[in-house]
Amino acid sequence: MGYTGFTLVMPFLPLFISGLGVSDVGKVAIWTGVSLGVTPGLTALLAPVWGRLGDRHGRKIMVERSMASFVVLMAAMAYVTRPWHVLALRTVQGVFAGYGSLSVAMAAESAPRERMPQAIGLVQTAQRLGPGLGPVVGGALAGLVDLRHAFLITSFFYAIGLVLVHLMYDERAVSNRHIEAEAPENPRRRVTFRNIVAFENFVLMMVVIFGLQFADRSFGPVLPLYVEHVGVARDAVAIVSGVLFSIMACTGALGHHFCGRLMAHYPVRVVIAGGLALAGAGCLLLGASGQIWVMSTASAVCGLGIGAAMTASYSAAGSVIPAGAHGAAFGVLTSASLVGMASSPLIAGLLGGTSLRAVFFVDLALMTVLAVVVHKMMEGDDETTAPRADDETTAPRADDETTRRRADETTAL
Repeated sequence: MGYTGFTLVMPFLPLFISGLGVSDVGKVAIWTGVSLGVTPGLTALLAPVWGRLGDRHGRKIMVERSMASFVVLMAAMAYVTRPWHVLALRTVQGVFAGYGSLSVAMAAESAPRERMPQAIGLVQTAQRLGPGLGPVVGGALAGLVDLRHAFLITSFFYAIGLVLVHLMYDERAVSNRHIEAEAPENPRRRVTFRNIVAFENFVLMMVVIFGLQFADRSFGPVLPLYVEHVGVARDAVAIVSGVLFSIMACTGALGHHFCGRLMAHYPVRVVIAGGLALAGAGCLLLGASGQIWVMSTASAVCGLGIGAAMTASYSAAGSVIPAGAHGAAFGVLTSASLVGMASSPLIAGLLGGTSLRAVFFVDLALMTVLAVVVHKMMEGDDETTAPRADDETTAPRADDETTRRRADETTAL
């Protein structure tokens, strides 16, 4: 509900700011860019902090805190009268955000260990479908009512999400299940924030998540321009671009959803490397062809690859993190994702000023390099990574004495 509500209005923020008395197009772009960028920037800095607090005091209350703040702040957006009011509210949103990483951590802990990839994939499917459906609904609402009332509807969406979390998520039951599952010789221990990155493959997964988010968000600034460049009539550019973005969002959701099944049959490094290679192939098709049907196919291929690789990366990281550190760990991963989200449009815009096709070929190179690195360097055996049903430990995997010693060194009271 939160992701859908957010995308009801944010794609139309330039129109909203221009309605606040800003007539110069350049100033509208500046206010919009800064207002859109400040929230993910602050969220990237603070997501690990909120995650750590969630580990200590409970993730449910942290998610409720975040969503309650969005109920208030989105409603306040309906009453702003100056562009700096929008920027100020977006800044506060960045401070209190963080429900995204916490919701992934909650999914990881609420499911049995053998079902963790499916649980993470389900949450990420919802996160992907929200942005895919939100702008369509928001556009219709903007036509029926106005953007100010659309912000109130967005606030209502967050309120529904808040109520659902409060009533339906039983954190005590989840916590009790993890305590019962732990072996007596492995008492539950907290992992220090500074040592999270020492877990097996964690830094590699951070890099992969950054790269996937970078590629995913690079299309926004250039795809509509590229659609016009290849010969689509100007009055049809918006609808064609919207269809391509929707295809990518929907197939990305499919990639998230089916990733768990793939991981039940193939090693995680194969799933991640295969997803990266598939995304690279889609980027190649986008840059090499100007035919709409080929671009549609390429968008679908990109979405599937990015979705599958993203969920597999989060699952691989989650499988080696003790339950007591999921919040902080997924917060760190979310920070890597948000850095990719914030930097990609800027770099893509600079590349697009030289050549629109260059953006797709840079994405191709990035996906190819990451696929090779994952295939060659990812640690672990070649068995499927879905934990066995009889594996009840919540500590990091320790297949040999060296790995056990590393896990002990990176845990602390």
